[in-house]
Amino acid sequence: MATTSAIPASRLHGVEGRPSYVTVGTIVWLSSELMFFATLFAAYFTVRSVAPDLWAAETELLNIPFATANTTILVLSSVTCQLGVYAAAKGNAAGMRKWFIISFIMGAVFIAGQATEYAELIHEGLTIQSSAYGSLFYLATGFHGLHVIGGLLAFLLVIARTYAARKFTHEQAVSAIVVSYYWHFVDVVWVALFAAIYIIR
Repeated sequence: MATTSAIPASRLHGVEGRPSYVTVGTIVWLSSELMFFATLFAAYFTVRSVAPDLWAAETELLNIPFATANTTILVLSSVTCQLGVYAAAKGNAAGMRKWFIISFIMGAVFIAGQATEYAELIHEGLTIQSSAYGSLFYLATGFHGLHVIGGLLAFLLVIARTYAARKFTHEQAVSAIVVSYYWHFVDVVWVALFAAIYIIR
């Protein structure tokens, strides 16, 4: 089983006090992604300000309870992801795998829920071509969904590496932390999207 002793906290983010290039690169990349989503938020609220009647009519189609439940699942997956990071810091490969697999399942359930919501909305006549609201709704939630799928693939990659390795290494622990940064980012962005689309109506 791929386990090793606990990895000192000072080494989890780099070597000899220096930050890991992967960690720094990930943070810089997530900053650029934040700007991308900020642009979508700006477009959403700008168009909404000039077409309030359209927004009032289209948001009536949203299934708030269902979206709330789906959001709760994604938010809780951040908790399980962080538990996996704690296990990785202790050199516990099996514990990290367990929590990351749970996080993967919860993320997959979120994507399935989003697909279900899309199917219902399309059935109600809300499509990406139907209106400015539909375009912005599907662009914002769709791009986020693609980011979630990217996170799911990252979970699988980290999990697979621990199965393939004989020993759980410092590099694998750093990889787990980097994936957690990305996953927490995805969750925070969704909470903001959920507030903007489903709550501020």
